[in-house]
Amino acid sequence: MTILICEHEEIMLTAIEFRMRKAGFKVVRAKNGKEAEERIAADKPGFIVTDLVLPNTDVLGLINTVRSKQKSDVPIIMITDLDHADEVILEGFKLGANDFVTKPFKPTELILRIKRIFQDRGIVVEREKIS
Repeated sequence: MTILICEHEEIMLTAIEFRMRKAGFKVVRAKNGKEAEERIAADKPGFIVTDLVLPNTDVLGLINTVRSKQKSDVPIIMITDLDHADEVILEGFKLGANDFVTKPFKPTELILRIKRIFQDRGIVVEREKIS
């Protein structure tokens, strides 16, 4: 299963990627909305994890594009800061995001949320061997 991680903070991106790979997921990375759209088109990820604040990016617009224009039901988890307005999170849900985590968070929490969403959809995610 391929997961797109869209995060502009390199340390956070690397930490999430490391834990995702350790959990057996294939990971593609993006640092902004343009890269995310390119990765979505090229790699057809089965899950999207995106920060709500990215440079030069309307992340809510990205969620809207995935849901409305691409007609995709790929699960989306939003990453947000503690000081982010509830209205933005609610708007993300209205546009079709499935869940959110608040920074700081443990990558294992994110993995558990991803697995729960897959389980709710009847998709079994088992740990794969990592070479």
